[in-house]
Amino acid sequence: HVQLVESGGGSVQAGGSLRLSCTASGYTPSRYCMGWFRQVPGKEREGIAALDLDGVARYADSVKGRFTISQDNSKTTLYLQMNDLKPEDTAMYYCAADKNPRMTAIPDYWGQGTQVTVS
Repeated sequence: HVQLVESGGGSVQAGGSLRLSCTASGYTPSRYCMGWFRQVPGKEREGIAALDLDGVARYADSVKGRFTISQDNSKTTLYLQMNDLKPEDTAMYYCAADKNPRMTAIPDYWGQGTQVTVS
């Protein structure tokens, strides 16, 4: 059973940085692509960054140039480095794992989420 646990959220002032982590267990890294989504109350969850199975990183326009997605060598920990944070980045951030070669809008597994608040 795949489990994803996020950490690293918190409160930060605009222009600051945070690094989110997602520890994955119970899965075979070579079979899943990984990514990050975020959701604001009353809005749909949006994909913001993902790593395809072939290692290609993809970003939403809203975070391109400010956020960086990466994995450790064992591919059991996913990171999201967030720089130059803006108030509109405030959201609950979710880690996701998808059996497809490229992240879809409905991945197979979700973490519980970690809150990021930018003021």
